[in-house]
Amino acid sequence: MSQMNITDVDLNLLKAFEALHEESSASRAALRLGVTQSAISAALRRLRDLYDDQLFVRTGRGLAPTLRANQLKPVISDALNKCRQSLSMVDPLASHYEGRSVIVGLSDDFEIAHGRPLIEEVARRAPGLRLIFRQTHSQIVGRALMERSLDLAITAGGFSQRLLSRQVLGEGDYACLVDPASLTPGQPALGLEAFVEREHLLVSSQGFVGITDEGLAGLGLGRRVCASTTHFAALPFLLKGSQAVATIPGHAARAIAALGGLALLPCPLDLPRYPIELGWRTHAQRDPAVDRVREAIVAVFT
Repeated sequence: MSQMNITDVDLNLLKAFEALHEESSASRAALRLGVTQSAISAALRRLRDLYDDQLFVRTGRGLAPTLRANQLKPVISDALNKCRQSLSMVDPLASHYEGRSVIVGLSDDFEIAHGRPLIEEVARRAPGLRLIFRQTHSQIVGRALMERSLDLAITAGGFSQRLLSRQVLGEGDYACLVDPASLTPGQPALGLEAFVEREHLLVSSQGFVGITDEGLAGLGLGRRVCASTTHFAALPFLLKGSQAVATIPGHAARAIAALGGLALLPCPLDLPRYPIELGWRTHAQRDPAVDRVREAIVAVFT
């Protein structure tokens, strides 16, 4: 789009483009913008003419962006964010977050433990803003931020790239979960011997070795893993009715125990603590919506 013909362009088309890219559906984009689906379809036809590209192609799972659409997305969103920022300069106390979304990358243990408080804190600081939680972890989070598929991310590290900033939110520890029916009445904890004798459930993206195995190996011990899962949320269903134990980050263990009817026990191993960090693109154009979410995350973890 050149300066020569921008006066002939309806800039509302850019809002339609952003909604189509983020929702991957014409019907959801229409609901988001409060217009009819036919209006979105008409906007997409005009966008295709404007950029001389299909932009979005229909697949079995909705609308998928083309390479050109993915190249345009950060440019268009940055332009719209600057417009939104200008509105907050006129009236900083007014809410200009309606229809906005901020994508926060995190693993499901952080989502389970902190998702609800974060939703409530964001609603207080930026009414109308929508949070999008997207799964990530420390091995892939840096690239996801640089490729702009995430606005912010909460992980146990992974922000070593030169163009990323990070803030330490706290330290993580580990705890154990078991079915309370598997414990002797009044049993407050598992000793190391009883811990090793039990079957273990492993939560891991790889499914083979976890921090517990490393801790046991340092003592010349091992354990028998009966099953692995990639989802912390599955643990109540996998542990109930069994003698198995799961050793997971303490924040997730406490949240799952509170809602899942499991017993929370201290870990008999001296496992190392780890930093919990918030990361973002250092040189990104300051966006009030992202700033509010970043402030909300810090407040929730404080």
